[in-house]
Amino acid sequence: MNLAEWARTQGIHPQTAYRWFREGTLPVPAQRVGPRTILVNIEANAAPEAVGGVGLYARVSSHDQKADLERQTARLSAWAAKAGHQVVRIEAEIASGMNGGRAKAKRLLSDPAVTTVVVEHQDRLGRMNVELVEAALAAHGRRLVVLDDGEVEDDLVRDTVEALTSFCARLYGRRSAKNRARKALRAAAADA
Repeated sequence: MNLAEWARTQGIHPQTAYRWFREGTLPVPAQRVGPRTILVNIEANAAPEAVGGVGLYARVSSHDQKADLERQTARLSAWAAKAGHQVVRIEAEIASGMNGGRAKAKRLLSDPAVTTVVVEHQDRLGRMNVELVEAALAAHGRRLVVLDDGEVEDDLVRDTVEALTSFCARLYGRRSAKNRARKALRAAAADA
């Protein structure tokens, strides 16, 4: 079976599965058979392999988004159930993505029973430097799974957005930084 097809049947984004393949952390045997083709051993995929304890993390920025927080948690739980993973902790909180002092995120990341941290979007875990968290998890044999990896791929664009978000957070306050940064980017794109 093709790697992208396998990823979709498991409820994983194909880019996440490809990243796992490159890192050697794909939970099933796979091999490259061409420059753009990776095949997954279907027999090994028949029974879901235990990946240890899964921790689900959902976050929204303000109290008026509480319904979205519940939907995020439901989608994460449905994904884990469909994939057959054992969920050991679910954390959902209302806090700014720029705030590094989020108690529930810290609790989830410090729990040794959680070997895989699952978020719906990368920015749910944090607005900036999520790669550092991912590297710290990997150093302890753990990993971060981003279900919808449809983030901006261009490094220069991502870095510009992160810098603009940071400056706006300082200038206008942390809660409205995301919306103001988007407006600034739209205005810059309209002028170009």
